Amino acid sequence: MPVPEREPLRLMAVHAHPDDESSKGAATTARYAAEGVEVLVVTCTGGERGDILNPSFEVPEGYEFESIEGRRAVRRLEMARAAEALGVRQQWLGFVDSGLPEGDPLPPLPEGCFALVPLEEAAAPLVRAVREFRPHVITTYDPSGGYPHPDHIKCHDVSFEAFAAAGDPDRYPGTGEPWQPLKLYYDHGYSMNRIRAVHEAIEGAGLESPFGEWVASRDAREIPERPVTTLVPVADYFPNRDAALTAHASQIDPKGFFFAVPRDLEVDVWPWEEFELAESRVPLPERAAGEYEDDLFEGIRSEVRA
Repeated sequence: MPVPEREPLRLMAVHAHPDDESSKGAATTARYAAEGVEVLVVTCTGGERGDILNPSFEVPEGYEFESIEGRRAVRRLEMARAAEALGVRQQWLGFVDSGLPEGDPLPPLPEGCFALVPLEEAAAPLVRAVREFRPHVITTYDPSGGYPHPDHIKCHDVSFEAFAAAGDPDRYPGTGEPWQPLKLYYDHGYSMNRIRAVHEAIEGAGLESPFGEWVASRDAREIPERPVTTLVPVADYFPNRDAALTAHASQIDPKGFFFAVPRDLEVDVWPWEEFELAESRVPLPERAAGEYEDDLFEGIRSEVRA
């Protein structure tokens, strides 16, 4: 008798803007995709209000960057190249970037932007995407958004809502057959544990660290660290991450912050990406302090095979 095919593992990474998927958990998605996991990046907004942050950026021929529509088109082009570098699929939710308000007092958010969309209206397309893709694991941001960008906070809200609601047949009717993801993680792209370790290693090598002011300001403000439960080894996929970052040419300066750490030093000092397990619907082993998962699918692989 032919052996039935095993159900593939599926991972969904939910992000606020194009480029976030390349700066947060990118090597992890690249690793799992290379290992045969089906990986879908969901991007909530088009990044329409992102400024040009790369001084060497040139608007591609046939495009313009002065209008919302023009920026959206450029960011879509960049996102396609980043997804190819990571080896993942990508889907847009279709909301409009809220921008990062600045000033004192802060100005109002633009009318119709993602952060102002009511929760159930904003979560409905993500619930549909979850029910269609049927992920076993979802990754997103913690309740603070990782930093206080209104779209990052909203991204957490809709991701948490979709994780809770997608398996309930009475919620979000008309968005597909129910599907319950088994684990929800928050990615910690730039935890202070990582920053301090890399900072000290750079200075120990006699080099100038780009993180000195960051460490000092965080320490001064006594910002608490969120717990890390999972360290995924991904050093082999740093090149994929870097290629995805540079694909976002309007946002990422190849001579800037994201490339300030020597890669050989990074591999030696911090060859992981960090995650916080927020919810699990599968039993997991007890761990002592200082012990971590090394696989987002721990506890799931056996469930799927069964």
